[in-house]
Amino acid sequence: MTTPPLTQRTCKPCEGGAAPLPLNAAQALLRDVRGWELVDEKLIRKTVRCKDFLDAVSLIQRIAPIAEAEDHHPDLHLTGYRKLTIELSTHAIGGLSENDFILAAKLDQLLTTGSGQ
Repeated sequence: MTTPPLTQRTCKPCEGGAAPLPLNAAQALLRDVRGWELVDEKLIRKTVRCKDFLDAVSLIQRIAPIAEAEDHHPDLHLTGYRKLTIELSTHAIGGLSENDFILAAKLDQLLTTGSGQ
């Protein structure tokens, strides 16, 4: 039985006390998302250069319903009026879970069909 792609999975609630993904598992999942970097083994990050400020704000507005539907919310940092940095980590466990990579893959789908980059 093959595992479905990240974009076809849904985020699962994480309880405090669950262990974060081991580094080798995080690195393996990182290969399934484009342009994301692993930071301090605790989060993944992607920076998107948008056309202008309104395009960046529009991207945030398109990210919000996806994050809400998955009940997994990224940290979003808009700097330099058009540079949006997306950071994903599972705060309840103090590190990375599969949820971070599921949401990253779904955001990549959004980025390939919408603006940004």
